[in-house]
Amino acid sequence: MDSDNLLVTGGCGFIGSNFIRHLLAEANFRGRIVNVDSLTYAGNPENLHGIAEAYPGRYIFEKVDICNPSALQVIFAQYRIDTVCHFAAESHVDRSIKRPDSFIRTNIIGTFNLLEASRAAGRFRLFHHISTDEVYGSLGKEGLFTEETPYRPNSPYSASKASSDHLVRAYHETYGLPTTISNCSNNYGPYQFPEKLIPLIVLNALEEKPLPVYGDGRNVRDWLYVADHCEAIRTIMEKGRRGETYNIGGHAEMENIAIVEMICDLVDELAPAAGSRRRLITYVADRPGHDRRYAIDFSKLHGELGWSPAESFASGLRKTIRWYLENRGWSDRICSGEYQSWIREQYGEQPDGSSY
Repeated sequence: MDSDNLLVTGGCGFIGSNFIRHLLAEANFRGRIVNVDSLTYAGNPENLHGIAEAYPGRYIFEKVDICNPSALQVIFAQYRIDTVCHFAAESHVDRSIKRPDSFIRTNIIGTFNLLEASRAAGRFRLFHHISTDEVYGSLGKEGLFTEETPYRPNSPYSASKASSDHLVRAYHETYGLPTTISNCSNNYGPYQFPEKLIPLIVLNALEEKPLPVYGDGRNVRDWLYVADHCEAIRTIMEKGRRGETYNIGGHAEMENIAIVEMICDLVDELAPAAGSRRRLITYVADRPGHDRRYAIDFSKLHGELGWSPAESFASGLRKTIRWYLENRGWSDRICSGEYQSWIREQYGEQPDGSSY
């Protein structure tokens, strides 16, 4: 990738930390990564433990809020930023329903601040924006989201991401800022925060707690292993046409209930207990405005840039469950009393395993 000084926003989060690890391990990337993260509840510096030592001089962390434009200006000038990969976002649908204000602030105003800082940079190569398939709304039983699908967001989260997508596109069209956008399907893999479906079910199954499933469990998502997503991002940043959007999918449509059952069976195999974990499945009230189905057509990315996912859902899920089994200390610290107190303070609730 052609970058001397790459700014990664939200690099202590799930996908951002995986991307930093992925990129630094790439022989073709010789630049320096500056990770800015405000370390809200889902940002965990432990996700990048040992990286600074493994890559001396090539990884720098700065605790910065992208909603602080003056702090961003200092970062851009101090490190001579020439490329941005923008992950930082409030990303949990349930929390956007309870507290939409923080989603508007971070996802829209934060993106605007980054675009302005990029536009003011003297030598700037690329602003890559990470987005979601949720901006397209909900599909029926047939069809796939393409890059031409009209936006129709149904939650405060997806509406805020749609707005940030439009800002990025506008800065390319109006100011000539070199940009690319990627809209991805649901990610899973190591270091994912335990409020999300797959790690939540894995950890609850290991502890033999109830396994909550929204509604009838028939909501469909397309699933993408995080390492495949990271490689897709690198490919787009390196070879993608400026001003273009690329959809990233895993070619792995699954109903939520089928995923929960697969996790139960794999956890039973890898960590046997007395009785099948399927007995723990518990149906809970559906979330408001719960989109029924998402599915991604990534033929543009495959046809133009040659990318396809390396992992099937079955192989990626097995790798993911093994990682959580081998890293119980990480998840135990994430789910500690300190975190639960923070959630109660911010949202007036305690994590109960019913949100994903």
